[in-house]
Amino acid sequence: MDLLEDEPGAPGNLPELTVSELSGAVKRVVEGAFDRVRVRGEIGRVSRPRSGHLYFDLKDDRAVLNAVAWKGVAAGFETEPEEGMEMVAEGRLTTFPGQSRYQLIVDRLAPAGMGALMAQLEKRKAALAAEGLFAAERKRPIPFLPRVVGVVTSPSGAVIRDILHRLAERFPMEVLVWPVAVQGKACAGEVAAAIRGFNALPAGGLPRPDVLIVARGGGSVEDLWGFNEEVVVRAAAASEIPLISAVGHETDVTLIDFAADRRAPTPTAAAEMAAPVRGELLARLAGLEERRARALARMLEERRRRLRDLARALPRPEALIAEARQRLDLRAEGLPRALSALATKKRAGMLAGPAGRFGPQILAARLREANRLVAGLAARLGRAPERMGRGAEERRARLEGLAARLARAGALGPERERRRLAEAGRLLVSLGPEGVLERGYAIISGEAGVVTRAAGVKPGAALTLRFADGEARAVAGGGAAAPKRGRAKGAQGLLDL
Repeated sequence: MDLLEDEPGAPGNLPELTVSELSGAVKRVVEGAFDRVRVRGEIGRVSRPRSGHLYFDLKDDRAVLNAVAWKGVAAGFETEPEEGMEMVAEGRLTTFPGQSRYQLIVDRLAPAGMGALMAQLEKRKAALAAEGLFAAERKRPIPFLPRVVGVVTSPSGAVIRDILHRLAERFPMEVLVWPVAVQGKACAGEVAAAIRGFNALPAGGLPRPDVLIVARGGGSVEDLWGFNEEVVVRAAAASEIPLISAVGHETDVTLIDFAADRRAPTPTAAAEMAAPVRGELLARLAGLEERRARALARMLEERRRRLRDLARALPRPEALIAEARQRLDLRAEGLPRALSALATKKRAGMLAGPAGRFGPQILAARLREANRLVAGLAARLGRAPERMGRGAEERRARLEGLAARLARAGALGPERERRRLAEAGRLLVSLGPEGVLERGYAIISGEAGVVTRAAGVKPGAALTLRFADGEARAVAGGGAAAPKRGRAKGAQGLLDL
């Protein structure tokens, strides 16, 4: 009987405990063995619900410890715990039977230095920056109006829905989604493969995207760690297609943000960067078309006025031949009298001269010669109107040629003005304030207007920072260091946001 009782599955002498009894026993053992402990680790997830209690994780590269600081204790912490900070927590270890876990009840919390993950991140960032992967000259401009947008993200979740909805709302276009894991061990490899895959799309198959968006929602440093991996950063830097990084929320920063051509604070903002507003473009085109029509009408009216002025300066064809016609009429009227006088003169000469000199043959020859002379004069006088008509036709043809040349010049003028207008529009967009702000600059204004020199900013002065997507308020700090060139980093000693 004793042998049978010791066999597996046979009832033994162990007492039967309820789950609550066992949990209570474990709680007493843990609290008795670890009544007071000091734990050093990196701050992970931080949560502060409406109750005011503070919940956070302490972790290292192999384990995670849940910690909680009650409302009254958390209010007395000198340093607010933030994700990525390495801190030392002191308290007592206990269990939470409701979830079968143990946790640290913290009553003292002090910073211990930079966390291991953040130190690793900074080291990797410095190494990749030294290779030039984050250099500004490597950045490519985002196409103004892409035909196809490629999105690298999870096919499920709110991120892809937000991007598709925003693109459809602003400017409907074709979207290709490359599904990837956005968290975990497979994240980095799949994201890098998706970026390379979009760049390697062959001609004749799926359309190659004009711009890429790598997107993910917010999360902890561990959740976003896949986008800090070197393989992802190198794939983003090597992408021939302009790439927009939209990983995490606005306060989350990953290494792909530095390698991307543009960084968006949210996935929705990335969609806004990729596609303009169709309604605004149509309004701008309508305005430009109206201006073109007014300019063309004004130019044509000016050309008509000049043509009328030139036409008034030219003589009429009838006026060109009027004087010649009058001379012809006068000569035609005097021709019979001249012929009669010539015949009388010749006749008188023949009667007065020797008989042999004016024989019948000579007179006949002289008469024939006179007739030829008269016939020639009559033919020339008859052709005079024809020559005058040809002169008028030549002048008319010349006038029509001038009119045709003027019409061609009028047709070419609007095209040149249209090109100049388009170039001026592009220059206006590139050099305008909105275009400069979109490239990452900001306009700082004080009570006296725009601030252009750090020396003119007094400590405590209220400042307004205008960015591409809105404005932010800031107060000038009391830093005495000389201002440095650059963007946000150069102003950290002057502004308290």
